[in-house]
Amino acid sequence: MGLIVQKFGGSSVADAERIFLAARRAIKAKLDGNKVVVVLSAMGDTTDDLIELARQISKSPPRREMDMLLATGEQVSIALMAMAIHESGHEAVSLTGAQVGLITDSVHTRARIQRIQADRLQKHLDDDKIVIVAGFQGVDEEFNITTLGRGGSDTTAVALAAVLHADACEIYTDVDGVYSTDPRIVPQARKIEVISYDEMLELASVGAKVMHGRSIEFAKKYNVVVQVRSSLTDGAGTYIMAEYPGMEDIVVRGAAVRTDLARVLLVGVQNRPGVAADIFARLASRHVVVDDIIQNVFYEHEKSANIGFTINEDDLDMVKEVCRELVSRYGVRSFEIDENVAKISIVGVGMRSHTGVAMKMFRALGDARINIENISTSEIVVAAIIDRDDAEKALQAVHAAFELDKKAEEQTIGKTMEAKPKAKAKRAAPRKKVAK
Repeated sequence: MGLIVQKFGGSSVADAERIFLAARRAIKAKLDGNKVVVVLSAMGDTTDDLIELARQISKSPPRREMDMLLATGEQVSIALMAMAIHESGHEAVSLTGAQVGLITDSVHTRARIQRIQADRLQKHLDDDKIVIVAGFQGVDEEFNITTLGRGGSDTTAVALAAVLHADACEIYTDVDGVYSTDPRIVPQARKIEVISYDEMLELASVGAKVMHGRSIEFAKKYNVVVQVRSSLTDGAGTYIMAEYPGMEDIVVRGAAVRTDLARVLLVGVQNRPGVAADIFARLASRHVVVDDIIQNVFYEHEKSANIGFTINEDDLDMVKEVCRELVSRYGVRSFEIDENVAKISIVGVGMRSHTGVAMKMFRALGDARINIENISTSEIVVAAIIDRDDAEKALQAVHAAFELDKKAEEQTIGKTMEAKPKAKAKRAAPRKKVAK
């Protein structure tokens, strides 16, 4: 007998019919001799509807109360799923994040899991029940309800799979796996059969919406193999794992674009030791995630700098408050906000062993008449900040340039790019003879 964690996204439980379909999958897994834990998101567009409702009450609702509101969506889903399983003649029990013992920090709307007290959940499994858990939510040490951020149900599922030492962690969604890019923007996008933790983590962080980034962090840390599957078909989907044969032969695994960004420019920052640390400490104290930092130093009448960085749009009001403080109290001359930006990225572990990747991406953007404003790179990512109006065109151009619509063995990119020479092993120095 094994233990399976199944997670169903909002589109997979959008109505009564789909809830019964999901219930049948859980029941089948149980009849196959497994213990089953089901993690659910809120139904359909429930979370978006609740956010819109909150905005009608307050332009800037308190984050604690937003968590209190948004957590209700999953509570509806789990209760209905339990009813569907009971209606089918099997035993089930629904548990909220608090009831399952999922303890987080106190950062509302983007909390991080600290630990899971799974004794209660395990008892229900031992009683041969299907356990249905509300994704996306937990409680802090003071029993305040917290949420894990959009897509956080993935993280709940993978964390439970890690704690329970599950034999399988299946993520059911409305697509049949992870694609080379968003197929709604690029119809030629190709389903990926297997992808590494590092590649999936980077794709999630730069805009791919199939998996929550922190869920991949958990999977990598605890070596949980994740299977992303369609809730409407029986295809194998995509496996996310540590490594796979030939993983470095594929130069670029996927491309993604983010349009939920804003760019901040601090003008006339005093260029002396410690200033940048003070600025970003103020942002960190408000739990603002900062990306793509660029500093330009000027030597005119006095040495000063401009510091630019990108943030999530959801943090914009908070960042504006920090910027106003920096201007009024800490000598920053002014600040500028640009909300019309996007970030185009390519990801692949094969970049470690091939040269010319960035050049090819920039040439593709240039040929599409798309201007690059900022550039950032890491070992397996090349990214550029562009105008938001060019986002879809950029994604299509880059996807085509790296032949991501083709099977890995059909791509010519790796063959035309120069492989980086492998470092030669250093020959050991000869031992000196010691006179006896």
